[in-house]
Amino acid sequence: MRRGRVSMRPETQARLGGGNRTEDEKLLTADRRRPEFLETDTWRALRILSEFVEGFEALAGVGRAVAVFGSARTLEGSEGYELARRVGGELAKAGFAVITGGGPGAMEAANRGAHEQGGLSIGCNIELPREQHLNQYVDLSVEFHYFFARKTMFVKYADAFVIMPGGFGTLDELFEAVTLIQTGKIRNFPVVLMGHAYWDGLLAWMREVQLPMGVIAQADLDLLTVTDDPVEAIALITAYEKANGLES
Repeated sequence: MRRGRVSMRPETQARLGGGNRTEDEKLLTADRRRPEFLETDTWRALRILSEFVEGFEALAGVGRAVAVFGSARTLEGSEGYELARRVGGELAKAGFAVITGGGPGAMEAANRGAHEQGGLSIGCNIELPREQHLNQYVDLSVEFHYFFARKTMFVKYADAFVIMPGGFGTLDELFEAVTLIQTGKIRNFPVVLMGHAYWDGLLAWMREVQLPMGVIAQADLDLLTVTDDPVEAIALITAYEKANGLES
């Protein structure tokens, strides 16, 4: 289990002037209540670097892995929760580690499915104003203050993305992935959307509005695959591995 270097009770943080502000907010705004040197870009750069170093060190040896994204608000026992749990279980049975944001909801479900099948269950948790607790099914945890450092870990160590239904955060992770693929910043790995009922409307809008306007190409739409079946999702990922000699 890996965590950040400093742990502090919320009431102590508030007393020392930290409040509930995240590190991203502190990076973008000045806070004169803290020692001035802690607000310099040089100091922040060192802290950012430390997050990358700790993340790289913790995750470098995980091997084959798939990142699963989805809403923290998905309720246990719901259809969406059980779908994410099945995805995590099928990935573990196929030999993949499962990487999530480490929180509740769909993230917990995917971690739970992997844990139940004896797979490696990883959580890249994030500091939020309303603290996101680490779910109990994570085997290896890495804590982050900065969203961009955390996102780098998902992209660097995942061989595919599986996207469950979710809100703004899930959409952010989805579109960041396809943008990086579209622009050639990362290899064209599988991005699988789980649930036709949830995702078909978005894809229809992209196909009927964005495509005719010329702001995206058909090849961009082809980066996304939708399925309701976790077994099919894993088959798509393993087929990609085989085609690119990445099975080992």
